[in-house]
Amino acid sequence: MSFFVFQLFLFLYWNTATASSTLPDELFSPLITQKIANTSNSLPSPIQYPQYTNTWNVSNPGTWLDFIPDTWTSGFFPATLYALNTRKTLCGATDANALGIADWLELGRSTSTGLIPLETNNTNLQHDVGFVSFPFSEELLIDSQNETAIQAINLFAADLAARFNPVVGCTRSWDTSDPTDFTVIIDNMMNLEVLWASYALTGNQTLINIANAHANTTMINHFREDGSTWHVVEYNSTTGDVIRKRTSQGYSDSSTWSRGQAWALYGFANMYNHTKNPDFLSTAQRAANYFLDNIPSDGNVPWDFNAPLDPPPRPADSSAATVAANGLLLLAQVDPTNAANWTNAAIQILQNVTSLAWNPSWQSLLSNGTVNWPANNFLTGIVYGDYYYITAANKLVQMGLAECNGSTASNPASNPTSTPSPASNRASLAQLIPQDVDLYIIITLLSMYLY
Repeated sequence: MSFFVFQLFLFLYWNTATASSTLPDELFSPLITQKIANTSNSLPSPIQYPQYTNTWNVSNPGTWLDFIPDTWTSGFFPATLYALNTRKTLCGATDANALGIADWLELGRSTSTGLIPLETNNTNLQHDVGFVSFPFSEELLIDSQNETAIQAINLFAADLAARFNPVVGCTRSWDTSDPTDFTVIIDNMMNLEVLWASYALTGNQTLINIANAHANTTMINHFREDGSTWHVVEYNSTTGDVIRKRTSQGYSDSSTWSRGQAWALYGFANMYNHTKNPDFLSTAQRAANYFLDNIPSDGNVPWDFNAPLDPPPRPADSSAATVAANGLLLLAQVDPTNAANWTNAAIQILQNVTSLAWNPSWQSLLSNGTVNWPANNFLTGIVYGDYYYITAANKLVQMGLAECNGSTASNPASNPTSTPSPASNRASLAQLIPQDVDLYIIITLLSMYLY
């Protein structure tokens, strides 16, 4: 074998190795902005917010169903509008990306006003004040002096802090008829962010103490030895003892609900980002490894990792996939030693969920979401699935891993009537994967020595 032939082999290897890290062009499709603008223009008055679409088994699937503001998902659509404002700032407005068709910041601000009464009067949000606060956190990144957003963050944080029980060491998730039954769900890890946001504004250390206590207790009681999670842990509020561990939206009490696993991954990566507590990092890594190790061979994230394949089909959950992708990208930022692994995994998930669920004919961006399988609510679009699809692409641009080159006019992704082809017209990566660079250099030096 000549040195030239060996170099040719390396060139082919390199291109094969990096080909798997291309991004689906649909992440930057103008259809995203068109759909979101249409939904924004169609919001009812008094305002309600989209949560999920009607399902596959109706005559007109993919149509958003709107819910009153006092619903845990109400912050996601306004936050989506802010996310498109962020994308416009990152990428500029072009004919190709259609980001110039709306004033996303103004739409984000105006649609968020329906959430303001919830600051002092809500009955359904309970622990989910954190999710509802998302658009106000986005506003403060733009205008740090915005009093409306400051008040919203502080009041929602106070609401969550009031649900903390120092005996249990957690904030209560769902209210129950039995006051001694203190229910905590894994999702609540994501709501802790509002405590950090309020702390940044007020310096109130109590909020951080609550966030740390909740994460520590969750780390101990919600995780199994293999890194999987229980959805629900019930405590005795007077003793702090665990009463039982179960599911609510998963397949069984011993199974792993995939979206819950994604919340755990993302939530603990976020806690490590704030605290640099190595236990939080190792917990996020364990959650991530379990998630990735249990994605089946078809690449589609199932609604529950332990749900049976028979009778088929076992539904996927596109929202679990997009939540996990965001968590993995955050993990890549805070865990540089393993950053390439987490980044590649996130990109692969985005490739697969796009191939499965990108649906030009629906009002949502993605189909194949599972809101709640036990409640027979699956094969839908989900507002937070779409939100995290957009934010994942934004993060990739912010991390220098993607370019804002979007779809061209000839790309099927820009034509709502055509079948999407995720394998074609990809948005290119702007940065190569570090471990492959190292391997290339090592093998090249070795080849020079041998030949």
